[in-house]
Amino acid sequence: MPTIYGSEWFQNFSYSGDLILALYFVFFGTLGMALGAGESGHPHSAIGVSRGLSQVTMAELPLALAVYAITLQYNSLDITTIVTAQQGSILNWTLFTNPIATFAAMFAYVGTMMRSPFDVVLAPQEIPIGPPTEYHSAYLSLMLTNRAVFPVAKAVIYMNLFFGGASNWFEFGIKIFALYMIPTIIGVVHPRFRVEQSIRFFLKWGLPVGILAILMV
Repeated sequence: MPTIYGSEWFQNFSYSGDLILALYFVFFGTLGMALGAGESGHPHSAIGVSRGLSQVTMAELPLALAVYAITLQYNSLDITTIVTAQQGSILNWTLFTNPIATFAAMFAYVGTMMRSPFDVVLAPQEIPIGPPTEYHSAYLSLMLTNRAVFPVAKAVIYMNLFFGGASNWFEFGIKIFALYMIPTIIGVVHPRFRVEQSIRFFLKWGLPVGILAILMV
């Protein structure tokens, strides 16, 4: 995935249609956890898998609609092309040229970061089982590393699509930190949703905003 705009280090990661591949990878973290839970042999793992995939699928729906809207806007599925179109001024960012699509995508961003109010699937305070106790050693370290890296990768995608990308590492750090703090702050001030409440939330608010973003384009 292109990270620093104009950098020779990342130019080989840019190609036509790379946005589609990046969106596939967004779902891989949750899917991998679901497959791992299914292989654990725990009798309640199927409950966790169904809850997790149901919530994340509903959260991804506004993102899919928002991405469809901006691909119509920029007429491209190339991440670098989309970042290029946002250069020149902060007013060229998708945040300002298509705020509705950005708003719809932020529903998905907060919902898939697995922080309160959307962390009931993990429920770290209540469930004394799951990956931290079912796995150990190299397997546990690999999954915890994935959980640490994956939120940053998601933030990079959102930075490129909606916030003008980054032309240097300092700008990259500022934008990623700001994006990472959004779900963190929301998680501090909002209580946890149940799974059915999360699904209704995304269908009631995220889905209409995503559809409106496409209609506006």
